[in-house]
Amino acid sequence: MASLIELIGNTPMAELQKLNPNPNVRIFAKLEGNNPGGSVKDRTSLNMIRSAMERGEIKPGTKLVEATSGNTGIALAMISGLYNLEIELVMPANSTRERKVTMEAYGAKVTLLESIEVCRDYALEKGAQSGYFLLNQFANSDNYMAHYKTTGPEIWRDTAEKITHFVSAMGTTGTIMGCSRFFKEKNSAIEIIGCQPTEGSSIPGIRRWPPAYLPEIFEAERVDRVMDIAEEEAVQMARKLAKEEGIFAGMSSGGACAAAVKLANEIDQGTIVFITCDRGDRYLSSELFG
Repeated sequence: MASLIELIGNTPMAELQKLNPNPNVRIFAKLEGNNPGGSVKDRTSLNMIRSAMERGEIKPGTKLVEATSGNTGIALAMISGLYNLEIELVMPANSTRERKVTMEAYGAKVTLLESIEVCRDYALEKGAQSGYFLLNQFANSDNYMAHYKTTGPEIWRDTAEKITHFVSAMGTTGTIMGCSRFFKEKNSAIEIIGCQPTEGSSIPGIRRWPPAYLPEIFEAERVDRVMDIAEEEAVQMARKLAKEEGIFAGMSSGGACAAAVKLANEIDQGTIVFITCDRGDRYLSSELFG
């Protein structure tokens, strides 16, 4: 029998049956909602905590602190509890109630502030205090290395090394940075596509960062193309994923799927894989599926 931590990763992929517009292209959804904590952030959270412990940066009694828009916080709350570590999670006040309640159920202290930028500033200040450790997913190489070590190799294996295009939402950018590193080592022709919201759009999990808050781990040259996704596109595609493909996922996953479908219309043939970041039940109190 496996422990909960051993169940993180090795998520399945499902091929789109109805939303794919091109019969010469295959589109696969990497179902990260199947992780124990319900999102892709289980991978990064485990790698950040475990690696810091191995380096001696986190010791018994150390209090963790992190800013999050939701999924990372849930994963960190779950994993810190397994390691008997206290954690304070700082989250925008407009996050869905499901996120806050889930974090608290895992034993975390949750602090709500007005925006993710304010949350990041608060966490930086708190992390500088004695007895606290800031994980800082936005500047932590253990974030993207989780995907270099696990997500990328799984996709490479499960497509029988045939992936031609990789599509990911860009939030902390850890997923796309790690997978890009892995895929380009295997085949430099694999195209890496990142998704960001159009100006004025709000898509949880995807950000158009102000320059001062651009994640330090982000390296623009590792992304071959950035596709702008409108909020309404992401919403409608999340609804279509659930209704037509049976894939119940959040708005950022809808955005990544919208990008994958656009891409399939542009190319003659290929194998596209996009990341479905989490499960749709994280959004039931919002208007996403209402």
